[in-house]
Amino acid sequence: MAQVYFQVNVPIRNSVQPEQCGLHVFTGPADTWSEALRIARETCDAAAAARDAGSALPRRRPDGWGARGLRPGWVFDWTAATVDAWEHDGLFRIGGSSPSRQGGRHR
Repeated sequence: MAQVYFQVNVPIRNSVQPEQCGLHVFTGPADTWSEALRIARETCDAAAAARDAGSALPRRRPDGWGARGLRPGWVFDWTAATVDAWEHDGLFRIGGSSPSRQGGRHR
């Protein structure tokens, strides 16, 4: 199966001030929706482990996934994460025949 470029959107909240919330976005190629979610979580976990150990955050992985801008004290809600596929024709955009735009938005 040809790889598709995915965007994984993960709700986040501040553990000290729960009223502060947001969204952390991960992007990269994968073969399936579930693989994109798995890779995003692995990438996030590796970056958080490096941060917690006092090391520099890892750069982008060879497969194109990376996790930058992780903030200490912010909690990821992986159960509420959504995954969208992007179309590619020289410019990235969301729309057209993407499965996510045909009711295929995946949680």
